[in-house]
Amino acid sequence: MNAVRTTLRTNLADSPVAAAMKDGRVTSDLVTLEFCGPKVAHDGFKPMIRNNAFDAGELAIVTYLQAKAYGKPYVILPAPMVGRFQHHCIGFNKEFGHLNPKDIEGKKVGVRTYAQTTGLWVRGILQHEYGVDVDKVTWMTVDESHLAEYRDPPNCQMLPPGSSIPQMMLNGELAAAVLGNDMPKDPRVQTLIPDPMAAAKAWYEREKVVPINHIFAVHQDVSRKHPEVVREIYRMIVESRRYAPASALETLPPLGLEANRRGLELAIEWSYEQKIIPRRFSVDELFDDTTGTLG
Repeated sequence: MNAVRTTLRTNLADSPVAAAMKDGRVTSDLVTLEFCGPKVAHDGFKPMIRNNAFDAGELAIVTYLQAKAYGKPYVILPAPMVGRFQHHCIGFNKEFGHLNPKDIEGKKVGVRTYAQTTGLWVRGILQHEYGVDVDKVTWMTVDESHLAEYRDPPNCQMLPPGSSIPQMMLNGELAAAVLGNDMPKDPRVQTLIPDPMAAAKAWYEREKVVPINHIFAVHQDVSRKHPEVVREIYRMIVESRRYAPASALETLPPLGLEANRRGLELAIEWSYEQKIIPRRFSVDELFDDTTGTLG
């Protein structure tokens, strides 16, 4: 007798590591992943967490930690979908004077949301590598958290609707900005962290961590009722990675709980330090009996 096939509403971005799952090279007899998320994956995080709009898909690691803190019914697989080194993701306009990392204390710095994962990693690096007191920075934001229950700390201010953080940084209205891939291609823009690629390499050699941006999550009911489906999704992710070009895997965290334990510990600790989550979790709390045994 054939097993009942499960269909899951899934939010997954187009990416080299997910391409084989989305274009049909990797398939399953147990589960159909209905890719119905928005074109930009992070646009689906808020409806996923607030409205259960998706049964499965990628979530920013900080969004997941907040979801866990506020009792949302999702559990992660030890399967990062997006990661990168973050040292290059904060810049400033050198026409307004040179800035060293500690110089942003007492100044306004733009970031899309305070609880954005890139912002978490950048602040943690600035604090722990360069001695920056991130509580002395005023973080200027343009969007709210994915979690309705969460409130930014008091050293955050929301910019008026329609504000452009890159343009405000170029204009000198913001001392610096956390922008990642949205950093303006402008000769006036300089990274706040000197020689960020070398700094990232040195950090990796010490920490052995590629920072996680997005990780795969499923609704807890799926994991409880259909553990075989969750194991199958993990198999699909593993297989899909094999189709990805080597260049796409260079800055992607590994698969498996133990391989990601240190990276998850840092994400938890820094989220707590930065007042993004109300308490520390153990890494094992992020998984259940099914997902914790994968990989």
